[in-house]
Amino acid sequence: MVRVFPGRDLFTPHGWRGHPRDYHQPAMEIYEGAKFQTFSRGTAALPLVCMRPHETHSFGIFYGQNPMKFSFNVVLADLILVILITRTVRFLLRPLREPRFISELIGGIIIGPSLLGQSKSFSHIVFPLYSNFVMRNVGVMGFMLFLFISGVKMDLGLLKRSGKKNFYIALISIVVPLVIVTVVAIITRKSMDKELARASSIGIIASSLAITAFPIHYAVLQELNLLSSEVGNMALSIALVSDTIGMNCLVIFEAMKQGEVSGKDALWYMISLVVLLAFTVTAVRRAMMWIIETTPEGEPVDQFYVVAILLGVFVMGFLTDMFGIAIANGSFLLGLVIPNGPPLGATLVEKSETIIMEIIMPFSFAFIGLNTDFSAMTEAGWSTLGPLFAMVISGYLSKLLSTLMAAYMVAMPLRDCLALSLVLSLRGQVELILYVHWVDKNIIKLPGFTMMVFLTMMLTGTLTPLISIFYDPTKPYMVNKRRTVQHTPPDTELGILLCIQDKESVPSLVNLLEVSNPTVNNPLSVYAFHLVELIGRANPLFIDHEDQEQEDLCIRFPDSETIQHALKLYQERRDECVRLHLFTATTAKRTMYQDVCKLALISKAAIIILPFEKERVGDIAITEHWGGGQHSLSTNVLANAPCSVGVLVDKAHRWHLPLSRSFQGAIHNFIVLFLGGADAREALAYADRMAGNPNVSLTVIRFLSSNSEGDDEREKKLDDGVVTWFWVKNETNERVIYREVVVRNGEETVSAIQTMTEENYYHLWIMGRKQGINPRLLEGLSTWTENQEELGIIGDYVSSTDFGAADSVLVVQQQILRAQGATIATPSSSFLRRLLT
Repeated sequence: MVRVFPGRDLFTPHGWRGHPRDYHQPAMEIYEGAKFQTFSRGTAALPLVCMRPHETHSFGIFYGQNPMKFSFNVVLADLILVILITRTVRFLLRPLREPRFISELIGGIIIGPSLLGQSKSFSHIVFPLYSNFVMRNVGVMGFMLFLFISGVKMDLGLLKRSGKKNFYIALISIVVPLVIVTVVAIITRKSMDKELARASSIGIIASSLAITAFPIHYAVLQELNLLSSEVGNMALSIALVSDTIGMNCLVIFEAMKQGEVSGKDALWYMISLVVLLAFTVTAVRRAMMWIIETTPEGEPVDQFYVVAILLGVFVMGFLTDMFGIAIANGSFLLGLVIPNGPPLGATLVEKSETIIMEIIMPFSFAFIGLNTDFSAMTEAGWSTLGPLFAMVISGYLSKLLSTLMAAYMVAMPLRDCLALSLVLSLRGQVELILYVHWVDKNIIKLPGFTMMVFLTMMLTGTLTPLISIFYDPTKPYMVNKRRTVQHTPPDTELGILLCIQDKESVPSLVNLLEVSNPTVNNPLSVYAFHLVELIGRANPLFIDHEDQEQEDLCIRFPDSETIQHALKLYQERRDECVRLHLFTATTAKRTMYQDVCKLALISKAAIIILPFEKERVGDIAITEHWGGGQHSLSTNVLANAPCSVGVLVDKAHRWHLPLSRSFQGAIHNFIVLFLGGADAREALAYADRMAGNPNVSLTVIRFLSSNSEGDDEREKKLDDGVVTWFWVKNETNERVIYREVVVRNGEETVSAIQTMTEENYYHLWIMGRKQGINPRLLEGLSTWTENQEELGIIGDYVSSTDFGAADSVLVVQQQILRAQGATIATPSSSFLRRLLT
């Protein structure tokens, strides 16, 4: 049997027309002559492509069948090819800090008619006609789901929290490009084709170039680890304000476009849009709130509701297409009315984001790539594309410069202004959806679509690496002023920043505060910082509990009430000695360290205390790198902190509240392993405060190299000074013991430590991390350790499961001044800076 299909352009929903290039070959190589078919728009000659219907599955190659002759195998091969190409491109572009969007777009273009698609045999085998049909429809579904997930992550409450500065920048960055692009369009209008020259078409393009799409900015900022930075927070806020203003402009011009045929069309368009919006905001929103209310606290949303909501995405797409509204608008609107964060928003993102981004979105980029034809641009010529090109370039430049000037006028630093303008000028998936919509509305044709895709790729691909070069979020954290325990004057307040992951880590942290011996003369100013992973929402939150209602906090963060209660209970017991400040941040794992360093800088803390968890699975300890990503939170904080850092490993979990019972009348044995260097001096200074606690017995062991081999004279003198000061101060304290041990290598160092465990059981082991340690004392130990990056060699050994004579370990690093050059530089950013210097 032979079926006859009229050749149809992929973009055109209304009416058939021949493709500008004959990519589509019939599977069985059967052709019929061109025939005429009459439509309401007139008579057009259309090539009819004859092809045999394809079976979906083959019996197998052992039956002599070619798997690429069966539709199911072809679609699978297409998906595999697109994913492999985009992954390869992403790997190659990673050193250049190119975002994922660029890699996926290039991957789609590679398989299209601009490169591999130029081969007719490749198009015939890999992308036959029925394959293109699947690519288009699944690709549009991918864009729908992408916008839905983006809408779920968006927090509309950010509009209320945005300051006047953000509104001012957003307004200027929209109005200026909108006016300039419109003026350029009016000047070049005589050279435009009929459809592009319409007022509605000019308005749609101008408003699209003026607005700032939230999803691409969130994705790029997340990849560059800038979500928690000052520029990142401001960019997300401005993007949300800009989207709100810009979408209203797009709706107005879209109604004008509908009204070009008949005024009734525009009226029905607005009525259907208002009805759909009202139904979504009222009925659908209430249904989402009911789902949240029926979900038990701390539990994920039931799978039934997740499936029902994802089904609702396709229902909204069907309704918006039926009413003549852009398909993607419905899914985006549905995502906006779903409360972000846990439990509903977080569950939806966790269960659907991976399959959407990794499996379905490649179809979307393949669809874009298959319809990006650079030869069509050449055939169209400058006379056809010139006006559109002028509008786009003027829009890009005016957007960049207007944002730069607006930010500078509100007294932002020049480098921050430049970074902000680069971020807000990025283009991404939302723009690709708009280009497809423009083709469907006949505003632009294939050459114009190709040019828009190319300019989007060039703009985002150029600006994204520049952001990481010009803006370093860690730069403000490296200060030149000493903020350490050692350099804190006596009889003054000591600032401590406690990082809290969950309620399980609170007891050990509070007990550490208690043994730090806060007194009226030496009080503590404690900044308790609860860090929550950012799931199901796009914009990070930094919350000062003094400015937030407690009921709202408990709803958002279930552990918050328990953590606050425990800390306030301790503070009430030591009211005159401890001042407590409570903060919460919800942020991405990879950028948590930025929030920690920012709060440490603002609070002028002398030391940050980080819990370092080691989970146990049976007898095996598994290190949990709190913070995830290439570096753990501990590593990032250690490298960028504006003060000293203490990493607390609670091995035994034996310290429990209430503290009044835990420490009353009981003597706790602590030990300091002093191996020399700045970190060891800071550890001894902190231990000196603990020595004043009547319930603490402190032993200090100083390790010296045999015959002073490997000693740094300057470090040795500084060590001698601190040790002498400590001994003179505690000479009359019977609970303090000082000893010196001479060793020749790392093996003797470990042997000496093991001997100490036989003499006594020590509840807390305190030591410096690694700065300034004589390498002779550690010789031969570097291969023994697993987590020396965070804990140092000795710290990791003492905290290991093989070392059982310790309840807890505190590893201290003294503040690293900027002049000493401690910063985190990723390989890719370092590569870029070397490339441009």
